[in-house]
Amino acid sequence: MAQPNHLDNRRDQMFPTLGMVDMARVARFGQLRRYSAGEWVVRTGDEGVGMLLVLSGEVVISQRDSLGHSTPIVTHGAGQFMGEVGQLSGRPALVDAQAQGDVEAIEVSPPQLRALLIAEADLGERLTRAFILRRVGLIEAGASGATLIGRPGAGPVMRLRSFLERNGFPHQVLDPKDNADARTIADQSMQQGAELVVLCPDGAVLVDPTDDEVARCFGMVDSRERPDLFDVAIIGAGPGGLSAAVYAASEGLSVLVMDCRAYGGQAGASSRIENYLGFPTGITGQALAGRAYVQAQKFGADMLIPAKVNKMSCHRENEQRELRLTLEDGRIVRARTAVIATGARYRRPAIDELQRFEGRGVFYWASPIEARVCSRKTVVLVGGGNSAGQAAVFLANHAAKVIILVRGPGLAETMSRYLIDRIKSAPNIELIPHQEVSRLEGGDSLEAVTWRDRRDGRERRMETQHLFLFIGAEPETGCVVECGLELDKAGFIVTGKACECALPGYERSLLESSVPGVFAVGDVRSGSVKRVGGAIGEGAQVVASIHQYLAREAEEAA
Repeated sequence: MAQPNHLDNRRDQMFPTLGMVDMARVARFGQLRRYSAGEWVVRTGDEGVGMLLVLSGEVVISQRDSLGHSTPIVTHGAGQFMGEVGQLSGRPALVDAQAQGDVEAIEVSPPQLRALLIAEADLGERLTRAFILRRVGLIEAGASGATLIGRPGAGPVMRLRSFLERNGFPHQVLDPKDNADARTIADQSMQQGAELVVLCPDGAVLVDPTDDEVARCFGMVDSRERPDLFDVAIIGAGPGGLSAAVYAASEGLSVLVMDCRAYGGQAGASSRIENYLGFPTGITGQALAGRAYVQAQKFGADMLIPAKVNKMSCHRENEQRELRLTLEDGRIVRARTAVIATGARYRRPAIDELQRFEGRGVFYWASPIEARVCSRKTVVLVGGGNSAGQAAVFLANHAAKVIILVRGPGLAETMSRYLIDRIKSAPNIELIPHQEVSRLEGGDSLEAVTWRDRRDGRERRMETQHLFLFIGAEPETGCVVECGLELDKAGFIVTGKACECALPGYERSLLESSVPGVFAVGDVRSGSVKRVGGAIGEGAQVVASIHQYLAREAEEAA
């Protein structure tokens, strides 16, 4: 398979050959396996085997899509290894691997692979880089993973593409108009207005499926029981949650991270973050989140994504004084402490029929998927914060024109200066202050937007198929309501000395909620700065408070 051009120069990093010393280091963490000629090492969709280091013989790696088409990627010989980032957690294989002749190899299971990456720093760095580049190659090639059949601009197709992209899962979209195989399947399966067909590795065909159905189809959902008592349960895998996971796991705490959709949170959908320390040329939110996701797993954090936490009980009734988290599928997770990092969602304005157009012209993020659909068209964007500014600048590189609507007199009070300057210098961005959207029109998708001047009530109607909303924020606290955490007037979690319900003899730490041992970081916390850097800092800072709480609990139990 021809690799994408920008990866061609990194092929030696993607597929390195280890020397005898490094091979001996790997061997300490694995076990000897033998395969006869023609034997399958693993098939696409099978449970991952971790890392496989070839000692002798050759293993042929190829991609196979859901239509049965197979494309060779590489042949691993002695000193080379198979594996990519999904194998850090034992996720289903995305490739076929077959022995070509008799093969001897060292198999390193996912837990032992994580131990190897930590114990052998220099070697671990090279292995991790290869794993990441291989996943990037699979994503960009798109042949393995999920096969979506439907019109690329259809709402269900865009929604599912966003879900898969945010989870770093390879996929391809086949338009029935351009692909004969896709047209045959669409004719057979798309009935009564269906817009999307998804082909599963086991041959199942899903018509207009939900994100959860697709996640289960491709083995993205980890349904294993977690009977252990974790030191830390982290709800939310945005910047704050991932930061807490990295620092807690690296300091030896047992960590479980849960998120109902994908890692990265709102920041993961950001087209470019340019004011985060250490990245002078900027970095996409997805790239930053992806690196943190791999980093947390390297240190041993257990990732349960996607998995929705329905409720959390804070009664601590048994001897272990545990918190109990109930997942949507009924599983129970037990933990000594919890970090709430659920963030906030963009507010949905009170506009008639807004929900009908969500995903069909109305969007709450601006990724390359939406940008491609908006190419050379006029789009309307509502919002005056940094996320709105980043989206506007990004979309301006694709759309013919971007119209920004804000309720206030301008952007100075809500947006970083560098974004304001960039918006002013963009010839195809128009800022209109004192405006609010009043009406949406369309049939199956959005066709026109009307907005009203808040000063005199005059309205302006524009035909457009794309409306982006980045309005304010509402905290995601539904899963912790039963814990009785103190909230501020806007619904954000109150922490530290701001909590009104003081406990006799108990000194609450800065990021600790009104319930001892339950912490809040990032956007969901009352008084947070609502910045990526702030959330990451709080995620790192909260680990010291967790250690203090656990030490206090151990003293009281002694």
